[in-house]
Amino acid sequence: MESGHRFGKYRVEREVLDEQKLEEITQRQTYSDIHPPLTEQIKASLRCTVPKLKQSVVSSLPVLYWLPKYSVWDYGMPDLISGISVGIMHLPQGMAYALLASVPPVFGLYSSLYPALIYFFFGTSRHISIGTFTVLSIMVGSVTERLAPDVDFLKMNGTNLTAEVDITARDSYRVQVATTTTVLGGLIQVLLGVVKFGFVGTYLSEPLVRAYTTAAAAHAVVAQLKYIFGVSPTRFSGPLSLVYTLKDVCLLLPHTHLPTLVISAVTMVLLIMAKELNSFLSPKLPVPIPVELITIVAGTLVSSYAQLSNNYTVSVVGEIPSGLSSPSVPDVSLFGEVIGDAFALAVVGYAISISLGKTFALKHGYKVDSNQELVALGLSNAAGGFFQCFSVCSSMSRSLIQEATGGKTQMAGVASSVIVLVTILRLGTLFQELPKAILAVIVFVNLKGMFKQYYDIVTLWRSSKIDLVVWLVTWLSTILLNLDLGLAASITFAVFTVIFRTQMPIYSVLGNIPGTELYVDMETHKTARAIPGVTIFRSSATVYFANADLYFEALKEKSGLNISKMIIYKRRQEAKQRRRERRAERCAKRQAKRERRAQKASKQLSVLPEFSVEDEVGYWKDTCVNGTVTVKEEQGWTERENRTVFVIPTTPRSGDGRWEYLKGGDQDNTSLDWMSELQDGDTTTLGSSSEDTLSRDLDCVSLGSLGKYTWDIHSIILDLSTANFIDSVAIKTLKNIFQDFSEIDVNIYMAGCQTPVVEQLEVGDFFSETVTKKHLFASVHDAVLYCRNHHEAPSLPRYKPFEQYSFM
Repeated sequence: MESGHRFGKYRVEREVLDEQKLEEITQRQTYSDIHPPLTEQIKASLRCTVPKLKQSVVSSLPVLYWLPKYSVWDYGMPDLISGISVGIMHLPQGMAYALLASVPPVFGLYSSLYPALIYFFFGTSRHISIGTFTVLSIMVGSVTERLAPDVDFLKMNGTNLTAEVDITARDSYRVQVATTTTVLGGLIQVLLGVVKFGFVGTYLSEPLVRAYTTAAAAHAVVAQLKYIFGVSPTRFSGPLSLVYTLKDVCLLLPHTHLPTLVISAVTMVLLIMAKELNSFLSPKLPVPIPVELITIVAGTLVSSYAQLSNNYTVSVVGEIPSGLSSPSVPDVSLFGEVIGDAFALAVVGYAISISLGKTFALKHGYKVDSNQELVALGLSNAAGGFFQCFSVCSSMSRSLIQEATGGKTQMAGVASSVIVLVTILRLGTLFQELPKAILAVIVFVNLKGMFKQYYDIVTLWRSSKIDLVVWLVTWLSTILLNLDLGLAASITFAVFTVIFRTQMPIYSVLGNIPGTELYVDMETHKTARAIPGVTIFRSSATVYFANADLYFEALKEKSGLNISKMIIYKRRQEAKQRRRERRAERCAKRQAKRERRAQKASKQLSVLPEFSVEDEVGYWKDTCVNGTVTVKEEQGWTERENRTVFVIPTTPRSGDGRWEYLKGGDQDNTSLDWMSELQDGDTTTLGSSSEDTLSRDLDCVSLGSLGKYTWDIHSIILDLSTANFIDSVAIKTLKNIFQDFSEIDVNIYMAGCQTPVVEQLEVGDFFSETVTKKHLFASVHDAVLYCRNHHEAPSLPRYKPFEQYSFM
């Protein structure tokens, strides 16, 4: 009683509802009532009103919505502090990630400036920081190195007649390739956003994205090894390029440049220690310590005063032009060569940005428009490409700093852009002596978070084996096939896992929990009880073309009915019955003919002279002695033999009917039980031919010989509550199910169909005179009650009805 009082109980009493009654009660609207014609939709979309125009402008330019409401007193100072903190991070990361993109460091600063300003006008997330990112930088670098390798820019040294790389020409062409790829990727993002294709990022699941970024981090590490060790490995592109590059770096380790290695090692130790100290003190500090900025400033000062470039031939950043470069038009002729890479950049960049944006939006209670985010990111890339920027997206490290330091709106991005702008205009030349090894170490250390993602293997092993397989396949394909092909292979495999899970769902037979209207899997619930004469079948996935045949096969297996054999058996029995009827008809005709002959013979015998037995014996003695019999005597005995009278029962198909005949007034025991014929095969009857005997041998099949194919199932209920759509193939399969099971006198009903499924059944001409909406029920329980009330066999044990039930 306490449990019932705690959880409450309720009692429902209503009539059994099929789909037809349900539509009458609920007054369901048709598809045409809910969805106007396409012409009306087009007219409505083209109709312009002032509120609609205002909404369109505000949705396209979100800055017009929040900027008029911006409070300087409430948001000004937090946004300024946050912007300065993020701007300081932009400087080292922009220059370092430019090395990953294989372009001069100043273009990393450009990529940290222009896109952030454009996102200010079009973006809807208040906390993400747009700029350079590790994964996109390494993806751009793979494109630039593939289309602009060092071997294409060799020139002869006039002094010692040796070939050397024309660095100026190479970097110029690589910048052109990078900007062209960025513009094309941005246009793809804008196009997808305009057509409301923002959901494309949902195809990149979290395990896939994390595995992809982890593998991209491995590419980034290998790309930075040449700067850390001061070696010059051969450039490789395409599949297995990572393996070949790593092998070449290992072969060049004996030629390591020791001053560069020392700088790398010292910088790495100090940077790791500083970051750990920063993490320890971060709860007590208002803003984090800019350890990367301190590192590059200290490295620049040491390199400048020690003349590392001249005295120890340490590779440095080199000339950084002051001021902003003029915009340039990308090389459209390269679009065909980089379209695949541009699409990969567009998808990956959007997936990373929208995941971060939705995370912060959920935390702070505002909404992020996925389609508008796609447009904003595309415009940031497309417009930035004209100003010699490479592909950008949100950075997790900078976004976390922006949120942790109190950033409230997109104004923090403007403040960070001002810091970058001042650096480009006035401070850029101060970093010309910065060793590239320090930038490489900054990239290496910042990948620490991605290296921790290898722990996902342990987590996914415990939670989901399929997600673990997706993680491993994504990581392995990205490592071996490079970033572009690896992404395509990863998405394809992830989609196949979804198809596989829907194609091979869990099929179950449901049973009732006594006292309730609940039906659960009988294999996993001990208290579930089967409904006598009724099989309830459910699939854990929707039925469509990929699993329709499997659904039918599973239904036959779970129900225990071999439809094909049972139909064959039934048709054989029907054929045998027709043969029996034809034989009975022939026998009746012959019998009638014999009766007429017998009656005629009786009339003739009635006028013949009487004779005695003694005379007959004497006559036969003489005949036997002579050894001959005349034709006349033989004919006379034939006429006597025809006195045999055949009797046909009046009801030959009844259970007690039998064929019998009288010969000389004596009853013969030859008989045929019609019911036993229907069960045990054919029996030779009077007048049957040799062909009938052969068919008897071939058709001697019984239900018992067919195995466990019992006829105690009179109804099957298909629980379609898990189906959210149904296609033409599935509709055809359902029609076949109704038709085939009706052949063996088993009724099929469907339950729990959602309204879209019912509409698709109507459009697909599923309903007919034999299959109506009365075969569809609102719930499984309604269908069970209908079956119990209309098909229950008297010999089956009585099962209590569920018209009234209670819940505890």
